[in-house]
Amino acid sequence: MENKSAQAFIALGSNLENPVVQLQHAFGELEQLPETRLLSRSSLYRSAPVGRLDQPDFINAVACIETRLAPLALLQALLAIEQRHGRIRESLNAPRTLDLDILLYDDLQYRDSDLIIPHPRMTQRAFVLQPLFEIAPDCRIPGYDRIQQLLSLCQDQKLERIAS
Repeated sequence: MENKSAQAFIALGSNLENPVVQLQHAFGELEQLPETRLLSRSSLYRSAPVGRLDQPDFINAVACIETRLAPLALLQALLAIEQRHGRIRESLNAPRTLDLDILLYDDLQYRDSDLIIPHPRMTQRAFVLQPLFEIAPDCRIPGYDRIQQLLSLCQDQKLERIAS
């Protein structure tokens, strides 16, 4: 493993078993990851489900971390957190206790069967872009425009800030 630290942005989402508490606990678990520290976190936002509409609204947020974990090691650590929260992967866009996704990892562009960075759908989702913009307004997504310009394309997606 390299000694160099990377800045990564992690999307958090939940719509089962008290989603606000799920996200609050997940923020704490991100802080406990080895060779990682939580730099900032967004407010919590309520959003309508995407794809499968017959489920509760989601609570979403974004965290910025500094980590020495390599991208795949970070992914494995995030999957372990999800599992501790009772995450079951039954189908795409299904309700979930906790969803953690690596959005960005420095300016890395990476693709394999397990992980794609930048996250492939982040530029289409207000529930990712708005919290990311809140904590990193000048952040650039490799291959895309500034976050504020991308957000303007998602104006039809209802998003409600519920807590700081």
